[in-house]
Amino acid sequence: MTTIANAQNQTNMKINQEAPVIQSKTIIINETPEKIWSILSDVENWQKWNGKIKNVRIGEALKPGAEFTWVSGGAKIKSNVHTYDCHKTLGWTGKTFGAKAIHNWHFEEVVNGTKITVEESMDGWLIGLMKNKMNRMLKQDMIHWLGELKTVCEK
Repeated sequence: MTTIANAQNQTNMKINQEAPVIQSKTIIINETPEKIWSILSDVENWQKWNGKIKNVRIGEALKPGAEFTWVSGGAKIKSNVHTYDCHKTLGWTGKTFGAKAIHNWHFEEVVNGTKITVEESMDGWLIGLMKNKMNRMLKQDMIHWLGELKTVCEK
């Protein structure tokens, strides 16, 4: 497991509201923000609980500016952490062939658990060509991520 830095929010980058692909989903997880954060911020172990993720590599502590690579849906993605506000917000950018994304996770403590909101924007020439399909795929991927995160956190 990568040591998590005590770094705080660097830029709080927002998703691109003008992008051709935008999705946002929310779930309540019956667990503390601290436990959920410990699982979500451990990027090297995403593939242990999310079957759609493979080959995660990070060579440094997770903090603003940290880079990591991973494979999702067959695409190798190079990501850069832009926001790290412990137990509150985690965000990164991602680039792959013909596409770039901004991805953010927001944590809000609620009665009996934590409300997790994930949001993402995607653009690039390939995304523009496949806008409708990519919106459907991103929606399904977010539902999958949230469901798997809920399952692993509530064990």
